[in-house]
Amino acid sequence: MSDLAATFRRLIASTGPISLAHYMAESNAHYYAEREAIGGKAADFITAPEVSQMFGELVGLWLTDIWQRAGSPVPVHYVELGPGRGTLAKDALRVMARQGLVPQVHLVETSARLREAQGAAVPGAIHHDDLSTIPSDGAILLVANEFLDALPVRQLVRTDEGWRDVMVALGGSEEFIEVPGRQPMDAVVPHEHRDAQPGTVIETSPACAAIVTETASRLATQGGAALFIDYGHADGRTGSSLQAVRGHEKLGVFDAPGEADLSAHVDFAQMERVAAAQDCRVLGTVTQGPWLTALGIDQRAHSLAQSAPQQAEAVMGAKDRLTAPEQMGELFKVMGLAAPDWPDGAGFAEA
Repeated sequence: MSDLAATFRRLIASTGPISLAHYMAESNAHYYAEREAIGGKAADFITAPEVSQMFGELVGLWLTDIWQRAGSPVPVHYVELGPGRGTLAKDALRVMARQGLVPQVHLVETSARLREAQGAAVPGAIHHDDLSTIPSDGAILLVANEFLDALPVRQLVRTDEGWRDVMVALGGSEEFIEVPGRQPMDAVVPHEHRDAQPGTVIETSPACAAIVTETASRLATQGGAALFIDYGHADGRTGSSLQAVRGHEKLGVFDAPGEADLSAHVDFAQMERVAAAQDCRVLGTVTQGPWLTALGIDQRAHSLAQSAPQQAEAVMGAKDRLTAPEQMGELFKVMGLAAPDWPDGAGFAEA
């Protein structure tokens, strides 16, 4: 039993059930502070920048292209939320520099262990605990890859008595179980779900909405563009998407609090509405595979394979992992945002 599990048990025993959002927030804070989450076989999961340098390079080219077509404004700030080991930033910034774009680099990260890795990958980067301390004196080019999915979600369940929060309680053997809260929540449920069948679950993420709101507000006032890349859906859905991953394997959400990555699908339809409310341009939400293809991943893979024939099979395998519908290409989405007077972004023509 982990220390965090024991803490949760004491808290629930003394004060009653806790919200699922509370459980998820505390679990992920502990997890990212203590475990080697991102990377290869020794880590719990691998993200797109770790699959291939092509991912970060194409992100860097997208940002450079839209910045140049906006008139190459300065000063300009590269901002990344949850930068992992700094791999995406390193690859993106290398490509940007070749095109004459050398922004000040700001990394939003709370884990001391990850900050150390990011500092080694991107010397000179300035770390922040949140977006509030990002400079406001110039345009921002913001990237958030697999960041929103780890923010806490709130779940509401339709019971025979109406809608209730999903809470975490203790079962008869001290195991963690889900129970409906006592407080009626019908008033906060969207109209289209009010009369859903008992057992229906809907998810919301106030934390995601807050991040997108602040980003969109900054774009509207400072100028710039942003990419939010994550797994999720482009239309509103019902049902629980919460999952736990450790050692590249799924396990129960309550099996190992603080020792597994907890994540949930991002509702990009809702995030688009949140951004639009800040007078920010919503470029659209598209699937990752076609987006990377539009940006030239096939040509880049061919070039890398030609320059290193011994790595050709690995390069093509990485490209397929990033773009194939049955791998990351369909499940992962890319949402683009921009300042009101900035141009369209490459790859969003069909959004």
